[in-house]
Amino acid sequence: MILFGLLFCTAIEINSGSVFGSEPFFTAPGHSCFLTVAEAADSSFTQADRDRMLRLEDRMLRLEERITRLEERIIRLEEGLKATNQKIDDGLKAVNQKIDDGLKTTNQRFDDLRGLMYVIISGMFVLIGFILWDRRTTLAPVARTTRELEARTEKLELVIREKAEKDPELKEALKHAGLL
Repeated sequence: MILFGLLFCTAIEINSGSVFGSEPFFTAPGHSCFLTVAEAADSSFTQADRDRMLRLEDRMLRLEERITRLEERIIRLEEGLKATNQKIDDGLKAVNQKIDDGLKTTNQRFDDLRGLMYVIISGMFVLIGFILWDRRTTLAPVARTTRELEARTEKLELVIREKAEKDPELKEALKHAGLL
């Protein structure tokens, strides 16, 4: 049908002189510019052409069906792709949420650890302070007692030296002990 239409349109083409020269297409000299449909059909359209046109039409219909099926498959693929993209987006959102929750938990644990470190460091300073205070309070009575004993010892040495000046035996004993 399409081929017949093309032939018919070509047969009734008006001679413009620009494409085919001075003579119209499909006309002989002395004939009119238009051919009848019967002349056009007889001269150029045969049974072989008709069969070819029918086969071509069948092929075109099958091609159109294949194209339609392909378009449907493409649409289904696009929908599947959209669903897959949505699943991926949902999965990424879930992973991001888990990461955010994990970071919050980790930050909370670091804050707790930091607080614990402050408590431990403060405890260490308190312990050092207590040790210094305890040492000072423990050593103060010992130092006082030691000073008292040293003062008493000095007084006793003085007394013994004075006595040794009067007693030669005592003086000799003190020299032998290395106290004089």
